[in-house]
Amino acid sequence: MDLNDYAKQCHKANAKWWYDKDGNKLERNKGQLLCLIHSEISECMEGERKDLMDDKLPHRKMAEVELADAMIRIFDYAAGHSYDLQGAFEEKMKYNATREDHTHEARASTNGKKW
Repeated sequence: MDLNDYAKQCHKANAKWWYDKDGNKLERNKGQLLCLIHSEISECMEGERKDLMDDKLPHRKMAEVELADAMIRIFDYAAGHSYDLQGAFEEKMKYNATREDHTHEARASTNGKKW
């Protein structure tokens, strides 16, 4: 499966949030959906900060589960808006491999990316 396949799978599993009870497509607020993605990352941070295990999957680290939740929300969002994640991912990886600001020297330089 590629990223678009995962996106379709997640979107199908979340169809109840995209359609009303009569099957009519709902207009989703992009800002709200992006904030839901952000909230999963914030929960991941809290799990890392406190070194917590997940409360629903107690055999897994909370951070691991929250990252999975974020991916599910990202995939759902992408499919809901017909985004080509696989294509964008491949192009971005190639681009990042050529970035001068992604070298150790650039990061160590004055005003370089320290984080």
